[in-house]
Amino acid sequence: MKRREFLQKGALMVAGAAAFASGAAAVGAADQWSGKLKALDARQAETLLKMARQLFPHERLDDSYYLNVVHDLDDEAATTPATAKLIATGVANLDHQMSARFVSLPPDDQVIALKKIQDTPFFEKVRGTELVSLYNNHNVWEIIGYQGASYRFGGYLHHGFDDLDWLPNPPESASPKPT
Repeated sequence: MKRREFLQKGALMVAGAAAFASGAAAVGAADQWSGKLKALDARQAETLLKMARQLFPHERLDDSYYLNVVHDLDDEAATTPATAKLIATGVANLDHQMSARFVSLPPDDQVIALKKIQDTPFFEKVRGTELVSLYNNHNVWEIIGYQGASYRFGGYLHHGFDDLDWLPNPPESASPKPT
């Protein structure tokens, strides 16, 4: 293992451990984190958390990152009554899809329920909010291995374009030299 690789992996492990520790505290008691919400109730918040986890699942991310999605939706619901209504009816509709609470369903049934509502404004609202909330977080970038924009390194041609260490090198004839 090269020194640089060792330092990168060590930094990721430290960041992951710190995120896990903070996430475990944040998710430990649902009453504690849901009590800080402004517009959503605990049932809605728990459903949104499970939904966010199903929409963009990452095994290496703990629930604390998905809680940011719930808090962003809560902030908007607190200031926009239409969003609050959309979330309330959307959560109720999601619970109705399989005749049981969404959060109590097994993961495969949760996916089935989400597929049934994938064309609704509620689904699009949660999905769109999560895209921004989750993937604009630089801590998430580090955990999932995204290095960020490459323009500061001269672009992708010389940074990242040929970083395939998991594939064998192609024959020379497959990559003719530019003239």
